[in-house]
Amino acid sequence: MPLDFPHSSAHRNGMRMPSQPVQLSVEQIQDLNQKLSVLRHDINNQLSLIMAASELIRHKPQMADRMMATLNEQPPKITAAMARFSAEFENAFGISQS
Repeated sequence: MPLDFPHSSAHRNGMRMPSQPVQLSVEQIQDLNQKLSVLRHDINNQLSLIMAASELIRHKPQMADRMMATLNEQPPKITAAMARFSAEFENAFGISQS
């Protein structure tokens, strides 16, 4: 099954950058930093589940069918977390779709 990365380089090339410098308040920076922290936490959790499922399959091959569901659920969750943060980041910096 090929990986589906909907926000590839074509996405970046289609972005319109602000025409003026962007100024963020301390509160806005703190908010963005908190959202980045949540993103890191969420992705680390998903990667931990992938590692745990892989180890279980390696040590208990009979668990493969059950663990495949866990493995297959993680990439869309990571993609969704990245999309949420990207939207917040783009909004904060005035970046928009072309």
